[in-house]
Amino acid sequence: MRLAFMGSPAFSVPALQALHGAGHEIAMVYAQPPRPAGRGQRETPCPVHQAALELGLPVRTPARLRKDAAEHEAFAALDLDAAVVVAYGLILPKPMLDAPRRGCLNIHASLLPRWRGAAPIHAAVLAGDAETGITIMRMDEGLDTGPMLLREATPIGPRDTVVAVHDRLSEMGARLILRALEEDPPAVPQPEEGATYAPKLGKEDGRLDWTQPAGALDRRVRAMNPWPGAYTGWNGEMLRVISAAPEPGREAAPGTVLDDALLVACGGGTALRLARVQRAGRAAMDADAFLRGSPVPAGTVLG
Repeated sequence: MRLAFMGSPAFSVPALQALHGAGHEIAMVYAQPPRPAGRGQRETPCPVHQAALELGLPVRTPARLRKDAAEHEAFAALDLDAAVVVAYGLILPKPMLDAPRRGCLNIHASLLPRWRGAAPIHAAVLAGDAETGITIMRMDEGLDTGPMLLREATPIGPRDTVVAVHDRLSEMGARLILRALEEDPPAVPQPEEGATYAPKLGKEDGRLDWTQPAGALDRRVRAMNPWPGAYTGWNGEMLRVISAAPEPGREAAPGTVLDDALLVACGGGTALRLARVQRAGRAAMDADAFLRGSPVPAGTVLG
């Protein structure tokens, strides 16, 4: 089939590689524009852009689409069978949605209608969902509201991190989009019952509120790393929490360190053991290594 591919982050790369490897003709790749990155703030292409260049595919990086008639016309001129959209980052206007013969197909990282929106994987881990998955849908003008073509689930284990779930879903999406293009399954409208929204994350979403139970804070740590990062206040600075696990606690003011090995009191008499932490501007390290250089005695209050 003659396709356009539209995506930006690393999550999208396996789908691009799978479509190319299956022999589909990728007429154009759309990606977010290069942005400053690293210490030198050099303009750096996003992962999909880099992957497309490695495959020898043409790339467009428009900064906006909604009111750009020239971009709409250029997209229509590609004469596409379909467009595959995976975490692209720009809203497609109706002229572009309607241009491909089979429409624009989206690989969405949740079991729709649960967790429509920008951060579905983080939301599923944070909420303690037992499972998540991939939905292939035909896009419409709503926010992840289009009819569904294929769905497949994967469990979320009690120690799964957002990175682990992300990687499983990325590979699953690559596999399912090939099936959707080959089988052309009937489109099924999404039910309205059970619809939830996963908004884009900000830095404040990583803050650990020690009044919450340890189980909820454990999920926040697993959901927020590497971005935006879970953190607490310590000694007048921000301390990132890379990994942690609930343990039996005792009644104490939330945020109080209960021993000399970073067991922290949480809401409801629960406790969270910090296993790996990172000071600002320093490398991440296991708690025992961190404590050798920066003791945190029992009775210290975090946050």
